[in-house]
Amino acid sequence: MKKIEQAAAFLREHRDLFKCPVCGDTFLTVVGHSLECQNKHSFDLSRKGTLYLITHKIKSEYDSAEMWQARRKMLTLGLFDQMVQAINAAMPTDKDLNILDIGSGEGTTSAKLKQLRKANVDTTIGIDISKSAVNLATSYQNNNFFCVADLAALPFANEAFDCITDIFSPAAYQEFKRVLRPGGQIYKIIPNSGYLKELRQLLYPQESEHRTYDNSAVLSLFAKNFPNYWQQDIQYTFKFPEEDFASLLMMTPLNWGASDEIKQQALSTPLRQITVDVSLLVATKENN
Repeated sequence: MKKIEQAAAFLREHRDLFKCPVCGDTFLTVVGHSLECQNKHSFDLSRKGTLYLITHKIKSEYDSAEMWQARRKMLTLGLFDQMVQAINAAMPTDKDLNILDIGSGEGTTSAKLKQLRKANVDTTIGIDISKSAVNLATSYQNNNFFCVADLAALPFANEAFDCITDIFSPAAYQEFKRVLRPGGQIYKIIPNSGYLKELRQLLYPQESEHRTYDNSAVLSLFAKNFPNYWQQDIQYTFKFPEEDFASLLMMTPLNWGASDEIKQQALSTPLRQITVDVSLLVATKENN
């Protein structure tokens, strides 16, 4: 079955999870390959089986096909595997879940989580503002569904999801709370000071603001919104072939602030391992 047909079947089964990003009303029907609300606002599936649900222009440095291919390479090698494993271990296994993956990127993390939870029949929807990322995500042969959408104005119904996953993405916690069911959980990965420290040291001088990272503001905002959270620190060294260092360099925004000369110097002395230093934050939406 073609991707667009698979996506249409998904929408027919799960249209109640969505809401119209134009008027906020429910979607009534799937007409051919289009999702249509009661006010006749219509959104067409792409040939790859994705929906574009942003109603305003967004300019993003993240919409680079080359960057997403590099990210796919490193995540396929396993760079984020222990993060995904930690999220999986924290999730309930006694029921099937509706999962919303915020900032789903090129789809590898949600694909790996799907494989870890293969005993369950979850419904997973990933969103990202990058059309390039969302298109690449559909190359995985699973039933995960992907949308181009704005996390600050989620095109989903109230209390539609059991879980939200968020790996390194920004947060709009009022929206997250709106689409989470009472008792639903959020799983957020944030970087700690040691994350990719070897790359920071390679690209930036000692006095640069990019040389170090402080997550206190991110952690404080999460704690303010979810005082009942718990935290799991995750640290490991990830080794990779020397020839894949270029992909590591390309996949991270850390390279945006470095000069071309510095990046060329880095490529001439490639790293073979990198420090992963993150925290998993887990919180439950309290019952209304």
